[in-house]
Formats: sequence, C-alpha cells, structure tokens
Amino acid sequence: MTETTLARADALSAQPSPSLMQSKGMIGLLFMLPAAIFLLAFLTYPLGLGVWLGFTDTRIGRTGVFVGLENYQSLWDDSLFWLSVFNTILYTVAASVLKFALGLWLALLLNEHLPFKAFIRAIVLLPWVVPTVLSAIAFWWIYDAQFSIISWTLIKLGVIQTPINFLGDTTNARITVILTNVWRGIPFVAITLLAGLQTISPSLHEAATLDGATSWQRFRFITLPMLSPLIAVVMTFSVLFTFTDFQLIYVLTRGGPLNATHLMATLSFQRAIPGGQLAEGAAIAIAMVPFLLAAILFSYFGLQRRRWQQGGTDE
Repeated sequence: MTETTLARADALSAQPSPSLMQSKGMIGLLFMLPAAIFLLAFLTYPLGLGVWLGFTDTRIGRTGVFVGLENYQSLWDDSLFWLSVFNTILYTVAASVLKFALGLWLALLLNEHLPFKAFIRAIVLLPWVVPTVLSAIAFWWIYDAQFSIISWTLIKLGVIQTPINFLGDTTNARITVILTNVWRGIPFVAITLLAGLQTISPSLHEAATLDGATSWQRFRFITLPMLSPLIAVVMTFSVLFTFTDFQLIYVLTRGGPLNATHLMATLSFQRAIPGGQLAEGAAIAIAMVPFLLAAILFSYFGLQRRRWQQGGTDE
C-alpha cells in the first residue's frame, strides 16, 4: 500500500461519521432544552397571558370574558394613558441621550493612561451594581423637601434661600427622575463602550496622526465608525431598560406629582394591582410592545453595518 493510499485512509478515518454528527446535534439540542423551557415558562407564557388578558374584562377575584378591543378603545380616550406615553418617551429619550453622551465621554477618559485606572473602573461600576431599590431610597432621602443634602449645601453656599422641592414640583420631578436614571445607567454604557475602545488597534490612530489628523478627526473617522455596531447594541439595551423602568419611578414618586412622572409601566401596575383592573393593566403593558419592537429594529439595522475592527466593508 502506497503512502498516498495510507494518507487517504487516515483522512477518511479522521472524518466524523454521520451518526457521530447526529449525536452531537442531539447533544446540542439537549443542552439547549433547559434554556428553552425556562424561556417558555417565564417569558412566553406571561406574554401570552398578558395578550389574552388585554382582550378580556378580567378583574382581581373575577374571571373575565372576551371583550375584544374594548380595553384598547378605552385607553385611546384616556388622557392619563396618553400623558404616561408622553412621560415615557420624554424620560426614555432624555435619559438615553444623556447616558450615551456621558458614558462615551467617560469611556474615552478611562481608555487613557490614568493612575489607579482599575480602582476608578470599579468605582464607576458601583451605581450599576447597587440594587435599584436601594439606590432609589438613597436618592429619595437626597431629594427630600426638608432634609435634602443638596438643598442644605446650596443654602450654606448662599446660592438659594429655601429648600428645593425636587419631587413635589412637576418640572423638578421629571428632571430629577431623569437625572437619577442617568446616574444609574452611565456605568453600563461606559464600561461596554470602553471594552469596544480597547479592541480598536492603536496603529490606526498612529497612522492617522502621522497623516496630520486632529483628535476630533481621529474620533470622527476612526473611533466612531469602529464603535457603531456596539453603539447600536448598547443604545438598544439602554432604551429597553429605560422604557420599561418601574422600580426607580415607583420608589421615588409613584407617578406623582399630578401624574407628571407616571410611565406606562407604573400606570400599568397601578391599574392592574392596586386598582384591580387586570385587563386594563395588561392592555397598557401590551401597548408598550410596539415601542420596544422599534428599539429592537433600530439595533437590527444598526448591526447591518459590518465595518468592524478587522476592516470589513458595509453590507
């Protein structure tokens, strides 16, 4: 038997048999089965139940009957519902833009050669690590109408004469909850974008510098295009987290004052649980889905740009 024949025989023996490939596929399915069951139990079933409740007149303690689009027609004429939609969009857009701008600035800063860089990164992560309810309670004390540390400091400095009513005034309350959400969300944006910045080859910036590019030009034509797929993902998650925010608002204001901070999530909870109108609460929650799908589509089309660190072209 020649050496060529032996080589071919070895190559054929090295190839996995069809039965082995099938068994690997079956093993993969078995590994995915627990995750699939988890998703079906805790995501698909509640979503399906919520959709069904939205078409009924179910109340707490009473099984409802199918009423079609009656709940949605009622919401169409509900001024408080439309106020919550406005509040949610304002809250989401303002907080997401601020989180992106400040998070990107912080990521660029942390990407430089700074002393105690690891310690600073750990400190930056604290707002994201602390449970939302605990941080909201802390801010509730900070914004207290009588004992606010912010008002006390500004009074001592002579900037103001009386304490600021952070949570009792409609405009102040909206600004306050937005800034609190920004404080909590910046670490997620900053650390994620920092990871993306560290994958960009320094040789690109060095070559651009040799060609006479300024700092802004390097950021505009190198950093930003390289980060664009990651920015799409980060902003999508940021929008989803912000749009569905409940804990922060409920602890700080419970939708007040005068419903100025009522979001769709808090209004849905208020109508469904304290108000007993499960069907109406479910309808409000389902009304959030189109907005969430729009955010997901934004991420999808953003990811169509396949220019990444390896120098690929857009498709």
